[in-house]
Amino acid sequence: MLKINMFLFYLVAPFLALFLISSNFVDDSKLLNVEAQSLNDEISALHEETNNLAEKISEIGMIIEKHEEVFNNQNQKLTNLSELSASQRELSNDIYEQKILEMLGPAVEAHISDRTEIKIFKLNELDYRGYIAKVKLFDPKAFKVVLAKNTLGELETTSSAAKRKNAILAINGGGFYTETRNAKKYAQLIGNTVIDGKLVEPFNGYPGDLFFAGINKKGEVVGNVPQSESDISNLNPSQGVSFIPVLLKDGKKVDIPKKWKETRQPRTIIGKYANDDLIMIVVDGRQGNWSYGVSLERLQDKLLELGVKEAYNLDGGGSTAMYYNGKVLNRPSDGRQRPVANNIVILP
Repeated sequence: MLKINMFLFYLVAPFLALFLISSNFVDDSKLLNVEAQSLNDEISALHEETNNLAEKISEIGMIIEKHEEVFNNQNQKLTNLSELSASQRELSNDIYEQKILEMLGPAVEAHISDRTEIKIFKLNELDYRGYIAKVKLFDPKAFKVVLAKNTLGELETTSSAAKRKNAILAINGGGFYTETRNAKKYAQLIGNTVIDGKLVEPFNGYPGDLFFAGINKKGEVVGNVPQSESDISNLNPSQGVSFIPVLLKDGKKVDIPKKWKETRQPRTIIGKYANDDLIMIVVDGRQGNWSYGVSLERLQDKLLELGVKEAYNLDGGGSTAMYYNGKVLNRPSDGRQRPVANNIVILP
């Protein structure tokens, strides 16, 4: 009986194993179906999110296009306003220029290049005469302060310095005095002189009321009464000289010491208009049959009449000289040019 049972067991064993495997497969299949369904659900959800994202990107794209359109419109408006502003500014400058020229009268000499524009005018008042140069600096490097013979302590006439530097226009510069050093005459600059952005001597604040005036690196006239080296460096100067006193600031008179007010002398002036055009003036003096000279107080009034906004009194007297295009225009009071320690030249 045992043998029969064992025989039957071996006989059905393969089918039993197959059944068990099939049963496990069905369970695994059910599990796979569940996992597949879950994956399909996730794919569907992801697809829906992708569609939503695409819609949002499309919406963002439309917003960006709208903003871009608005930006372009605004940018065009700004461009139009800028062009209009530039046009109005140019028109305003032209009007201002015409007003200046009306006050100065007809030019007797003129020069224009890509570096400068220079117009020369006669100054004919009741009892004094001189010349005015109005200068536009297209290139600030055309304005130079020149040491006499390029050396501290030396002296040189304005015309000599101009010719040596091939300048078209020149005036005498800052103040100086002469002394003897090592048995030789030495021209000592007073105050502070800047050439090519550097002080040619250590800062000198004595006696405390000398101005420093010249141009900055943009070609604009600058000036102050410095009490320290930083007062000068803050101006970002390119070229400049010293003397006394300041005549005008911001289109208003500056108080002048009494000793300077009423004395009539030959004068040399540097200043500017509101549009930053330079103005250089020389007034002859000490010549009763030609020109008596002018007091600084009266000169202030004349400068305001001419529309000048800022002005400085440079070294005058026998030093006063203006050179233009190969000749000295004015009549120096000594009967000839006086050699000076530095000059201001304008290159053509």
